[in-house]
Amino acid sequence: MMGSLHLHSTALGFFFLFLSLRLSHGLLVKPHIFIYGGCSQEKYGPNTPFEANLNAFLSSVVTSSSQVSYNTYATGNGSSTQPDGTTVYGLYQCRGDLQRPDCSRCMQSAVNQIGLVCPYSCGASLQLEGCYLRYDRASFLGTLDTSLKFKKCSKSSVNNDVEFFRHRDIVLADLQAGVGFKVSSSGMVEGFSQCMGDLSSSDCSSCLGDAVGKLKSLCGSAAAADVFLGQCYARYWASGYYQEFSSAG
Repeated sequence: MMGSLHLHSTALGFFFLFLSLRLSHGLLVKPHIFIYGGCSQEKYGPNTPFEANLNAFLSSVVTSSSQVSYNTYATGNGSSTQPDGTTVYGLYQCRGDLQRPDCSRCMQSAVNQIGLVCPYSCGASLQLEGCYLRYDRASFLGTLDTSLKFKKCSKSSVNNDVEFFRHRDIVLADLQAGVGFKVSSSGMVEGFSQCMGDLSSSDCSSCLGDAVGKLKSLCGSAAAADVFLGQCYARYWASGYYQEFSSAG
């Protein structure tokens, strides 16, 4: 189960494809940048029905991501010829502002990496800057998960700047009220957020509320901050600061 996954945030740079895109606010970001990975302790064996279903799932992700930015799977489910515990439940999702070619390339990178980050794991997740991939032996689809997976607070802080915090709070309130992918800006502050596509609107709001709360409590007066929970994320930055922050570490 994903709740027992061990998280990794090492920058596995030599596995990454060199991709780039322009966000709607005009800042250059590379969607291949590694954010975090999680691996279950339970392992599967080679040449097993589970491995065959996992390979079929990953192949379907590559094909589907060239057409749609989000999809869910239950590969092997309903087959009377396969034993219990061999079904692969999974999903993928690209960031809402990626064009289909960028989404497809990002997911191809994620598919190539997830087996390297989590070899023979029965459950795994991989978050890149532009896309997310997850699978497990047990179904997790539609189940709210607000556990903290990754946070990053800029070393640069904003102190005694009332206007910055006013605009930051406006942006965060706007992001918290969003559903799906949301971009917001106010004054010198910009940000965006996104929920996983399998969440209901109410669960999305709940997840984003937790994410925004953690941005404030964990990162305080940081000029830029990211928080990734199990099924949503939110981030903000001072204008002109995001590219440097995103590419660091």
